Amino acid sequence: MVLSITDQGRSRVLTFNRPDQLNAMNDALYDAITEALTAAATDAGVSAVVLTGAGRAFCAGQDLAEMANRPTYPAGERHGFGPFIETLEAFPKPLCAAVNGLGVGIGLTLLPYCDKVIMAPTARLRAPFVSLGVTAEAGSTLLLPALIGWPAAADILLTGRWVSAANAVEIGLAQEIAPEGGLLDRAQAWADQFRDLPVASLIATRSLMIAARVDAGAAARHREDHLFRKLAGGPANLEALAAFREKRPADFGAM
Repeated sequence: MVLSITDQGRSRVLTFNRPDQLNAMNDALYDAITEALTAAATDAGVSAVVLTGAGRAFCAGQDLAEMANRPTYPAGERHGFGPFIETLEAFPKPLCAAVNGLGVGIGLTLLPYCDKVIMAPTARLRAPFVSLGVTAEAGSTLLLPALIGWPAAADILLTGRWVSAANAVEIGLAQEIAPEGGLLDRAQAWADQFRDLPVASLIATRSLMIAARVDAGAAARHREDHLFRKLAGGPANLEALAAFREKRPADFGAM
């Protein structure tokens, strides 16, 4: 089971459950989250959703092993990253990320879609796209500058540096650092704010907030996808992947 689903009162906790792979995203996990968010959106008994990870990671990004051996699906079927992002963007209820450990790639870029980000004290974030010879994804080139300002977004996206929990709160990428061992308790307390409120009003209000960014977000993802595909498999990307496999520094030279 790649995704654990538990209900606590009127909140639903979705736990990424590939701890041995540091909760790296493969199509099975993307599809499971997409299905779970779709179900939660229409479940009148759910007023808020919390995303978190099992083990020591929140999400280590895309599963690179599956990227090299991606399954073939019947014509017309859509799986994986695209439907996941579209569902995440359109999710109409309050959404919290409880970042329990490292968040890399999509483990960082999904955070701007959340209403609340709470981090464990030792959690860290990173967007390593440039160092992998590709470019950013998930609409992050639009959403990160809008959320945390251009200089902070440029620092994160262009350098690929690690962002500590304290720095994430300082720049506005996260809103709270939970006490040691108290991450899910803090996320649950946040979700409990909504349990006695009318779900229809929550949905209407969040849907209006989302509507302002839907077209711009889709356009940003289109631009990102175009350049990502152009760079993927290129010299810099191949060198980055080879260096990763061989556990050595990448040599980009004049790439």
